[in-house]
Formats: sequence, structure tokens, C-alpha cells
Amino acid sequence: MNEKLLTHPTKYWHALEDGRVECDLCPRACRLKEGQQGLCFVRACEDGKIVLTTYGRSSGFCVDPIEKKPLNHFYPGTAVFSFGTAGCNLACRFCQNWDMSKSREMDTLADAASPQAIADKAKELGCRSVAFTYNDPVIFMEYAIDTAVACHELGVKTVAVTAGYISEAPRAEFFRYIDAANVDLKAFSEAFYHRLTGGHLRSVLDTLVYLREQTDVWVELTTLLIPGENDSEVELNELTRWVVANLGADVPMHFSAFHPDWKMRDKPPTPPETLAFARNIAMANGVHFAYTGNVHDREGGSSYCSHCGALLIERDWYRLGSWNLDLDGACARCGTPCPGLFDRKPGVWGARRLPVRMKS
Repeated sequence: MNEKLLTHPTKYWHALEDGRVECDLCPRACRLKEGQQGLCFVRACEDGKIVLTTYGRSSGFCVDPIEKKPLNHFYPGTAVFSFGTAGCNLACRFCQNWDMSKSREMDTLADAASPQAIADKAKELGCRSVAFTYNDPVIFMEYAIDTAVACHELGVKTVAVTAGYISEAPRAEFFRYIDAANVDLKAFSEAFYHRLTGGHLRSVLDTLVYLREQTDVWVELTTLLIPGENDSEVELNELTRWVVANLGADVPMHFSAFHPDWKMRDKPPTPPETLAFARNIAMANGVHFAYTGNVHDREGGSSYCSHCGALLIERDWYRLGSWNLDLDGACARCGTPCPGLFDRKPGVWGARRLPVRMKS
């Protein structure tokens, strides 16, 4: 691997009077001495500047169904070429991808590819989009942006799976290159964010409002429901009412099941009944498209018309069944448009998962 692909210059930082440099990428604002890494692991102080240390290196590449991101209203049934790096700028005690996002080992980055190679491979494999996922693409935004540029030149869309924890200036630049985003809204409590993620709720809400009001990025939300932490009726009502009031009723919400992992192995898995409860609250508060995730639930995974209630897209896990959208992406029964981005026919990728090796 070319050494130039490993360390890459960045611009969101400034020098401090005491000789350190401060990272301006996210609200964490890490202050670093020479040789130190930020909490994210991948941004470090080198020669008095902050550089990205993992440009061109990945924890792995895989072709997935787009519904796995999860995105249910962004070219359903199509294949997405997925990859991530290592590290994260949050410190979630319940992380479900901790082997990558919490990694401090370069050995985690077992594969490598240039942005152009990723775009070429995605096109070759028939992928409708490329997803920056597994760990948060905010922290490797230079690599992600260069990849997005290469993808767009080939007609391949881009997807960010992110916690939305990013500062204002880099946020505007990063999302300029993104076509769709699934934003992980982890809870609707500042206490939860502070205690269990090391971050702040307000910064994430600001990102969501920015995406809806100032970009054309297609947005869906995911909330991992953890028993006893963020699944109360009061919080679910507050969360879903805020979404409708500030983002609109057509933003899809995914309520996903937690499984004990990382530093929260003392909590039980989320009961399916909790996910159905959250979905019902969301719909009662005006959310048009609410879904359950990480459980087998055909009804909770399928899309229904917000006007007449007809089944629009049937889903069994990641496999599509009945498709009742017309060629313009509207309900075949009543003609009400279904919000999102749709091809004239559904994709046929199904539930397959195809690992891809790039290094050779």
C-alpha cells in the first residue's frame, strides 16, 4: 500500500498558543500535542498539523442490501458497497460495532483501496450506491469525500451511516457529497448522551435540522432501544413529536433492538414488544413511516401508504416481497406519492451479503 494513502492532510483544525493544535471537526474539540491522537483514533497531530492517519485503509468491504443500513426509501432492493475504517468520535458504552469503531489497533484495517478503486469496484459489482458505514464516516471525511467524488463520476450514489456528531463548517462540506444518510439518534435525553456516549444531544439535533432544511440529502433515523435507558413512553413521545415538528412526518424512523455488547453486557436484549410499542407511538404522533429493526417482523419492516394504508413495499428481513408503487413512486391504489428515491422497478439484490477483498 502506498504510504501516501495512509496519512492525509486535513483543514479543520487550528494552532493554540501553548503549542498544541485543536481539532475543529466535531464538538469534542480534541487538543493534541505532537504525536497524540484524538479520541476518534484516526486524526492525529503530526508536524504541528492534524492529519488523517487511515486514508485509503479499511476494516473491510462488503456488498449489502440497502435495507441493512437501514434505508427503506432509498432505491429499495438495490445493492450497496459498504466499508468503514476504525475509530469513532463518540464513546458509546453500548456500541454494536465496537470491534471496529472502538479499535485502537491498526491491524483492524486489514484491507486497502483508493477512492477510485472503490468507485470502480462498486460499479463493476452493480451497486447502486456506496455506504460509509461500520464506524462513523465523519472522522474519515477526507477519504469519504474523495470516494464520493469518484462514485458520482460513475453514476454511483453515496450513503453516510452516521451519528451526526460534527461541527458546522465540516458538516456543510461533508454532506455536500452525500445522497442519503441514516442518522443514529441514540436517545432524546442529554443525560443519556452525556453518560453513555460522551457527547451531546443538541449537536445531533442541529445536524438533523440542517440536513432537512439546507440540503437535498435523503434522511432516515435509527434509534437503538436499550431496556431501561431510552425506551420509556415519555421519552418515545418526546422523540417522535420532535421529529414530526422539526423534520416532518415523512422522515422514516427505525427502532432497532439492542443486544448486550461492549460495556453494556448487563442489559437484556430488547423485547420485540418494545419495538412494536415504539412504532405505534411514532405513528400515533404523526410519523408516516415507522419501522422495527434487528427482529423478524414483516409488518414492522414493511412500508404502508400514509393516506390509504395500503401495503406499498413488503419486507421479510432484507428481502422484498409485494411491490405496490407505480412507475412514479406513488401508491398504486390511491396515487399518494411515497417520499424517498425509487427506481421504476425494485432492485433484486435480496438479502445477500458479499464480502469483497480489495488489497490485491
